[in-house]
Amino acid sequence: MTTVVHPGDSLSRGQRAVYVVVLGALTALGPFTIDLYLPAFPQIEADLDVSTAAIQLTLTATMIGFALGQLVVGPWSDRVGRRLPLILATALHVIASLGVALAPDIALLMAARVLQGVGAAAGGVVAMATVRDLFGGYPLVRMLSRLALVNGLAPIAAPVIGSQLLLVMPWRGLFVVLAIYGFAVVLAAAFFIVETLPPARRLDPGHSTIGQRYRSLFGDRVFIGVALIGGFSFSGLFAYLSASPFLFQGVYGLDPQGYGLLFAVNSLGIVTGVQVSSRLAKRIPPQWILAVSTAVLLLASVTIVVLELLGAGFWGTVVPLWFFITACGFGFPMVQALALAQHGKEAGTAASLLGALNFGLAGVLSPIVGLLGVDNAVPMGAVMAVTALAAVLSLWFVVRPRTVPALER
Repeated sequence: MTTVVHPGDSLSRGQRAVYVVVLGALTALGPFTIDLYLPAFPQIEADLDVSTAAIQLTLTATMIGFALGQLVVGPWSDRVGRRLPLILATALHVIASLGVALAPDIALLMAARVLQGVGAAAGGVVAMATVRDLFGGYPLVRMLSRLALVNGLAPIAAPVIGSQLLLVMPWRGLFVVLAIYGFAVVLAAAFFIVETLPPARRLDPGHSTIGQRYRSLFGDRVFIGVALIGGFSFSGLFAYLSASPFLFQGVYGLDPQGYGLLFAVNSLGIVTGVQVSSRLAKRIPPQWILAVSTAVLLLASVTIVVLELLGAGFWGTVVPLWFFITACGFGFPMVQALALAQHGKEAGTAASLLGALNFGLAGVLSPIVGLLGVDNAVPMGAVMAVTALAAVLSLWFVVRPRTVPALER
């Protein structure tokens, strides 16, 4: 007789597939919000008559919204359940998307982008918390990796779709498309998401305050360390996201469709890394996978800088960049699994803090690339190298891999 340790252990293969697809679609709302309009950066810059740095700040505004939204939605979902915060926050995303489409100037566009980020934050937080509600140990790693595969298709598809949509509509139309997608997510949440946190398992505000939950998380050295690794890795990836439209279209001469295709090929690295690392995790503890992936991040980013200084040009940037992106894919599921493994009771709060640190750090660091300029790949590569070095130091001096408890099998 098989003992059901976690609720998800009793799900059939078909039921697990439904969770992967629906929750993946929910988490994909965030990447679509970020990536769909990247090919339109030069158009927005010209239409609103603003600087390159100002356009990059619209990405920063979204990151700030993501960070703030996750800090609210995560603890809220621990208290009232997963479905209600998800539905209400995503509805806000729909309204904000229409606000961006109608924004007459850069200031109102940035304000609407902040609200867009707040609304899209719910999908990622609630999906991650829902998976932790259902699974633990290696099954948690496996489900997170499958979710990341579905989610990984979003950054591949989004810029390609965005570049094709620009052939038939102005850049504002992209945000109408996002509003429609957000509305579809609300419907999916309403009809397909079953509450995975019943009242009996919700945190009682009389016995567990938000402050106590955060103290529990901040008191866990492994959680803090892997959260920093995730935040710095994502910041390096986001430095690429914010610089790449100008670098590859403005410096290397790609058109929006060519840029979208390149972005798709690069994003395949994330999917490759996620799937390979999830299989390796059966035999290799996640912290040691992170040891390799963070080292590759540092090596690849330094290589971008060196090859650009040597005049290698386009191929000297895109080849090491692909390895950097692939290393991110190796690391992200391992970060999530290690961060959530010991925090099932406050999974929503843990997921929110993990996401807030990711987007908060990215929002602070990514504008540096714009300030340094995008006349070549050196500023982008240098910022990526600094974030990679910080991830390496976080692993070895905060997490300390040899001290990490083994995951359940």
